[in-house]
Amino acid sequence: MRISIIGSTLLCLAAWHSARAQSAETQWCEYIRGVTDSETAVLLAPEVFASTGMVNAGEATSGAGSAPLGEPKLRITAGLGYELVGVYRGMTIRQRAEAECRRHQAILALQSALASGPDAGAGPALKARLAVLEPALPEGERMVESLRTDVREGRATLEELDALQLRLDALRALAADTLRAQERLAHLPPRPEQSLSTLLQELRDAEDEIERLSGKVRRSTAWSVTLRGGYDELIDVPQDLPLFGTLTVSYKLGGLSQSAANQRARSARPKALGEEVEGLPQRVERLLEQLRATRSAEQTRLREVTVLIGDLEGQLQSIQSLETSKIRRFHDYVVLELARLRAEQAWLRAHLDALGTFLGRETP
Repeated sequence: MRISIIGSTLLCLAAWHSARAQSAETQWCEYIRGVTDSETAVLLAPEVFASTGMVNAGEATSGAGSAPLGEPKLRITAGLGYELVGVYRGMTIRQRAEAECRRHQAILALQSALASGPDAGAGPALKARLAVLEPALPEGERMVESLRTDVREGRATLEELDALQLRLDALRALAADTLRAQERLAHLPPRPEQSLSTLLQELRDAEDEIERLSGKVRRSTAWSVTLRGGYDELIDVPQDLPLFGTLTVSYKLGGLSQSAANQRARSARPKALGEEVEGLPQRVERLLEQLRATRSAEQTRLREVTVLIGDLEGQLQSIQSLETSKIRRFHDYVVLELARLRAEQAWLRAHLDALGTFLGRETP
């Protein structure tokens, strides 16, 4: 009962941490999208303008005839303007925000894996071990109680009782250690569903996409394509239609050297990230090497444990038909030892499966 209650509590804690991580991820992406929408709103929308002032207009008459000397006239101008390159820049910035969101999601998943460290994949392994120990403990207690009765009736010795009790105590200690480990892991962020190599590649792809889009934004600053139109009237000057429309295209010659500079920046960005000593990719690579070594060692140990279990199961089958008290006590010893080995086997299999998720389809 105690183990079931603790297990339910641990499941609740794990679900809370998962929801908390998902909420944090969503809120960060919502934040960066909100900032980007604010920055690009002025780029995507047209401008409204109006101006008024005095300009020279009309003709002045002199002895030599009419000449366009002009005289001050009130001019009123109002209309709409649209920077077409601004639309392109705004859409590109929004695409960059989505790439930044993907990068943040990859970073969160990698940080969750790094928080687990060497315990990566231990959650399912602990659960599998406990599933073997839970039914084995009551059976062991019945064996010890039966042997204790034999000691009182003189059919067994205290040394035999102590030996069996030690084996049962070892299983109890292993179950208690498993519960404590589960409680400690419940406070860690949930493990990512994708392999670390996949997440690391997603991070690199997002970094490259951000730099590519940033280069497009920088290149767009060399261009200006402005469309303006509206009302334009000179007061007291005859006009057939006081409207106007213009299209202005300009290009800054410095943009000619931007492409090569942007290419250098894009190729240098991943190299710069790789130069960091304690950067996220470097820490993930170290964790990957550690997990690969752990997987190799556990694969060897699993083969050994499987052989031992097969040997003990063969011994149990050979003594099933024997009914002497000595044989029965030996049977009890073997059953408890077999429970310990099966718990270790369950741990190894589940942990190797979890490590396979972390490491992906790699050749060991």
